[in-house]
Amino acid sequence: MFFTVNLADRGARTLVEHIDALREAVRVTKAERPFRIDAWVVLPDHMHCVWTLPEGDAEYSVRWSVIKARFSPAMPHTPRRRSHAERREHGLWQRRFWEHHIRDDADWANHVHYCWYNPVKHGLVERQEDWPYSSFHRDW
Repeated sequence: MFFTVNLADRGARTLVEHIDALREAVRVTKAERPFRIDAWVVLPDHMHCVWTLPEGDAEYSVRWSVIKARFSPAMPHTPRRRSHAERREHGLWQRRFWEHHIRDDADWANHVHYCWYNPVKHGLVERQEDWPYSSFHRDW
C-alpha cells in the first residue's frame, strides 16, 4: 500500500521539527500492529510511504489513526475549526489520507522511487540522498 498523509496546515514544518516524536509514534504502533516499511519519506507538512501489511490484514486505517493519535498530543495546540473541537480532534492532521493499492512489482518500484524523490520534487534538496528524513538511507 502507498499512502500520502498531510497535516491540516500545509505550510507547517511540524513533521520534520518533531521527527523524533513521529518516529516514536510509528515505532510503538508498528510493535503493536506489525507492518513492513518498504519506503518512507517525511517532509515538513506531509509524508509518503509504502507499507506491506501481514497476510490477511487490511487494517491500515487503524494504524494511521493510532499513529496520528500518538503524535498529536506532543504538538502545541493551534486554533481548531469547530468541527475538530466537536469531534475532540487536535486539528493537526487532514482527516483523510490518500491510499493506493500496489498492483505489481513495477508499481511498487515506482511508488518507492516516488517516496525517495519527493524532497527533490519539492525543492528541499538537489539529490534524494541529501534528505535526512527518508528510508532511502536505510535501503542504499
